[in-house]
Amino acid sequence: MDKVFISQLHVETIIGVYDFEKKSKQSLYFDIEMLSDIKPAAQNDDINLALDYAKVSERVIEHSTAKPVELLETLVEQLAQIILTEFNTPQVTIKVSKPAAVAQAQTVGVEITRNKATA
Repeated sequence: MDKVFISQLHVETIIGVYDFEKKSKQSLYFDIEMLSDIKPAAQNDDINLALDYAKVSERVIEHSTAKPVELLETLVEQLAQIILTEFNTPQVTIKVSKPAAVAQAQTVGVEITRNKATA
């Protein structure tokens, strides 16, 4: 299997447990890896046969900004299910970074890998 990836997808959204976090948008950065067989798309030079990273990016932004959640864990689980269900990939790895969460750290975050078989 090949990998299609999105690196450092920036999303501004409301996320957090604390009251002050719920009052203003924060930056999140997503790194997403999806398994895919790219041969059919490459052989036919056809975007319709490809795992379209632009559409995945749009969907991640749309979902991340639609309804605020408190935990990064909740958000990445939801996004993994969306990507596995709506896009033709048997496995997805999502890493989300929240740079403003801990002042002493450059960034903090969560990374998960989910498979269609275990979804």
